[in-house]
Amino acid sequence: MPGEASRARKTAATKAGADIRGEVLLTLAQLRLATPRQLKALLLPHQQDTDHVRRALRNLLDESPALVGRTHRVQQSYWYCTPAGLTEAAASGELAPKAGRTTGKRIAASKTGLREHGLALVDTVVAFHQAEVADCADWQVEVAHPTPAGNLVPDGVVLLNNGSCAFVEIDRTMSYARLVAKLERYDAYRNAPPSGRGNAARAPRSHWQETYAGPSLDRSFLPVLFVFAPAPRRAAPATREAAFHQRAQHVHGVNYRIIVATTTLGQLTKHGPDEPVWRVAGRGEGEERRSLDALPKAR
Repeated sequence: MPGEASRARKTAATKAGADIRGEVLLTLAQLRLATPRQLKALLLPHQQDTDHVRRALRNLLDESPALVGRTHRVQQSYWYCTPAGLTEAAASGELAPKAGRTTGKRIAASKTGLREHGLALVDTVVAFHQAEVADCADWQVEVAHPTPAGNLVPDGVVLLNNGSCAFVEIDRTMSYARLVAKLERYDAYRNAPPSGRGNAARAPRSHWQETYAGPSLDRSFLPVLFVFAPAPRRAAPATREAAFHQRAQHVHGVNYRIIVATTTLGQLTKHGPDEPVWRVAGRGEGEERRSLDALPKAR
C-alpha cells in the first residue's frame, strides 16, 4: 500500500455518464458498499445531483451477469459489487491485492448496524478525499495484520498524501471494553517479534516494519485514528469519545509507542481531517485538538 497513489485523479469535466462506470465499480469493490450520494461526493464532487452516478450504477446492474447489486431501505439505496463485479474490478489491476475480498451484499442487507458502520467508514473516506488528505483510491478496508495474540483487523488503512499511513477505526456501538481490547491488539502488533531471518544487509523486521516503515526504518508506527459516529440509543459521539479517553490512558504504550487520536464523524465531515479536530489520547494530554499533520510521532 505505501507508495504512489493508486489511481491518478481525473478532472470532473472528464467524468460523466459511462466515463465513470469503471471508477464506480472499483470504488464499490474497494469500500464494499456506498450510496449514490457518497459515490457522487467521491467521483463527481462538482455535480449538482447524482444522475451520472445512478446511470453508471444502472449500466453495471444491467450487465449479464450483473456487476453490482443494491438493497433498498427507507427510500435509500445501498450499492455493492457482486462476485462478477469483484472479478472484473480485480482484473483491471487497479485494486491493491487482498486475500478474501468479499462483496458488500451482507453488509448492505444488515439490520444490526453493520451497514451503518460501513457507511460511516465511507463518510470518513469522503472527508479525507474532499480535504485532499487522501484519495479515495488509497484506502484498504479490513485487511488482517498478524500478531502473537491473533489477527488485528483495522476498519481501514489509509495512505496519506504525505506518503505516510494511518490506521482508522470507526465506532458506533462497540463496548468500551472491546475498544480497549482493540488498542491492546495494536500494541501487540507494534511489539510483535521480527519475522523472517533478514540478511547480511538488513536485520529481520516485524510485519509492520516490512509493510509500512520503508526501506530505512525511518518511519514511526502508524497513528491509530478513532472516529466516533452516531448510533440510535447510544450516548452522543462526543460523550463516547470522552469516556474512551478515560480508559485509553491506562492502556500500555498509548502516547508512547502508539499514538491514538480521536474525533467525531460530525467534526470530521464539517471541518476535515486537516483541521484541528483530533484529540490525542494518553496521560498528560489535555482537551486541545490538533490537525492531522500536528499529531505527535510514536517513539
